[in-house]
Amino acid sequence: MHSDVRWRLCWENELQLADHVELSDFFRKTYGRTNASNAKPFEGGRSWAGARPEVRAIGYDAHGIAAHIGILRRFIKVGEVDLLVAELGLYGVRPDLEGLGISFSMRFVYPVLQQLGVPFAFGTVRHALRNHVERFCRGGLATMLSGIPVRSTHPEVYPDLPPTRLEDVLVLVTPIGRSMSEWPSGTLIDRNGPEL
Repeated sequence: MHSDVRWRLCWENELQLADHVELSDFFRKTYGRTNASNAKPFEGGRSWAGARPEVRAIGYDAHGIAAHIGILRRFIKVGEVDLLVAELGLYGVRPDLEGLGISFSMRFVYPVLQQLGVPFAFGTVRHALRNHVERFCRGGLATMLSGIPVRSTHPEVYPDLPPTRLEDVLVLVTPIGRSMSEWPSGTLIDRNGPEL
């Protein structure tokens, strides 16, 4: 089934209005299945929730968008170390293709990450997806770290909330230009911006 998926790699400024509307619909349907509030950021043709991606890998098949992963190069702080990473986020697979897993899209994205010249790819995942992520890590593409909180800014200013939030999430690290042994140790990861 996945052989019918064709991938499109595009920079954010290459997307047309119709692309944003189609992606918005994809994210509302994909994320809204777990909780209606997860679909809210994608109303009105908006195809991002926090930070906007720099590059998107979009998988299409005969039924439209099949999968998506966003990529944003940024500096994060791991403990006291500033580190360039490609943050991976806005990951989604259409429900009828979910058995294909994360590795399905990562096979396409990995060469792109190498071209971007980053030492590591970084992403966060909810604990509810631990089993899914562990299967992905067994393939050797990534290492899962737990017990390291991640601080991010809110994507909007809310008068009743502090400007940052601290989350207990699973951290996925994929070595790209360096080995995993070079990932800095630290008890906090600071995104210095909203999550992707």
